[in-house]
Amino acid sequence: MELSKVKKILIVDDDIDLLEQNKILLESKGFTVITAENSTEGWKKFQDEKPDAAIVDLIMEESDSGFVLCYKIKKTEHGKNIPVFILTSATYTTGFKFSASTPEEKEWIKCDGILNKPVVIEELLAKIENFH
Repeated sequence: MELSKVKKILIVDDDIDLLEQNKILLESKGFTVITAENSTEGWKKFQDEKPDAAIVDLIMEESDSGFVLCYKIKKTEHGKNIPVFILTSATYTTGFKFSASTPEEKEWIKCDGILNKPVVIEELLAKIENFH
């Protein structure tokens, strides 16, 4: 996906400080950023706003809230055509490492990539550009 086609990005994270940090970071790169503080609000904003990309925290209300929201987004016609990433710090806190780099992993996890916290903007932009 050409980065110039991505105008609006949805970020869903229950950590308000990180949500604001990432919003400011992406806005400084020229994106319009929509935020949500939980998966229910994130799902509603996804449906209402039809963002060009989505970044969803893994652990919110439940330990799998991010997986569930990504699954719901990717099941929609719009969601199939946009990059959707899971944001997590699980690797740092649990040592459990997972990825979504192969087609099988993407099919199982229902996202287009894993981003570790804190977000490295260059890594995020490269993943969006490499979508499709």
